[in-house]
Amino acid sequence: MDFLEIKKYPQKILRQKCEPIKEMTDHYRKLFRLMLATMDEYQGIGLAAPQVGINQMLIVAHIGNEYLELANPEVIEAGGRDIKEEGCLSIPDMMVDVNRAYEVMVRGINDKGETVEMRAEGLWARVLQHEIDHLHGRLIIDHMKFFSRMKFKMKRRLCSHAYVRV
Repeated sequence: MDFLEIKKYPQKILRQKCEPIKEMTDHYRKLFRLMLATMDEYQGIGLAAPQVGINQMLIVAHIGNEYLELANPEVIEAGGRDIKEEGCLSIPDMMVDVNRAYEVMVRGINDKGETVEMRAEGLWARVLQHEIDHLHGRLIIDHMKFFSRMKFKMKRRLCSHAYVRV
């Protein structure tokens, strides 16, 4: 199977707001499969289209035995708070404590073109929020405090392969 290239920070596409898809087509179904294969190849649990250079509102996720493919996903309800460490395939070798909702209700379009709603909590809720952030040009570093973010950017300039823990 072919894999897509993971775009790395600071590539510009990671900061762009994605375009919604108008209709689910075979093109997007194939793209979902390629994104899932790429995510699994790089041992991720979620992937958004801009991370593979595509400016469209598409996400995939794989936790345990469950897979998810959603177009135009949006959080329509959120509750509770949870702070956990997150990593990102587009910012390798970095972990950031991110404060997110513990439970979410997400609406999107599945691979059959149907509008679906799903309630998620814990890790699933976190992954959905993380990937939806990507569709709006937000990254885990945006959740860092100002001085930590500046420290990260300075270290990135000095040594692009350094492991950074903030």
